[in-house]
Amino acid sequence: MQINAQALITGIHGLLFGGFFILALFGLVVELIRSAYTTPDSNLSERGRSLASFYLWATALLGWAAVFVGLYIVYPWYRAVPPLGTTDFAAFPQHLLLARSATSGWHRLGMEWKEHVSWVAPIAVTVAADVMINQRSAMKAYPQIRKAILVFALVAFASAGTAALFGAMISKNAPVNGGREIHLISQP
Repeated sequence: MQINAQALITGIHGLLFGGFFILALFGLVVELIRSAYTTPDSNLSERGRSLASFYLWATALLGWAAVFVGLYIVYPWYRAVPPLGTTDFAAFPQHLLLARSATSGWHRLGMEWKEHVSWVAPIAVTVAADVMINQRSAMKAYPQIRKAILVFALVAFASAGTAALFGAMISKNAPVNGGREIHLISQP
């Protein structure tokens, strides 16, 4: 069993950072909805607040890790320019998608979304984490702040989910491959 280095990094970007980010965002949305139905005097212990803060910052960190690994490592591989006269674009994912009308939309819409709108997710969840950690009393006193933070979390969830969907479909039609082969299990 083997995998190449670029496919491994792409998997870490999408499945590890992106996948856990979406799962953590779902948990954040559920917690924000749940907190609307608790009594005003229900408080977390000091340990509970520490764990909640860790969860919120870890969620934001996963989002930023997914975006930065995608932007600075995976995206340059995706946009690699083939040498003149190349007819086999298997090693050049962007050109492979654009070479066929049936897949060009995955680049024109899908990758454009991933390039630009996916930044919204880590920004929105960072705002939500900061307010939830540093403005706990304001969130209790003013339910509209909790609703605003819920909107930020939902926007982050929708943005990250859409980016993940487009990423999966783009990878299905034009995978990023290359680099050193990594042998996970050797055959005897």
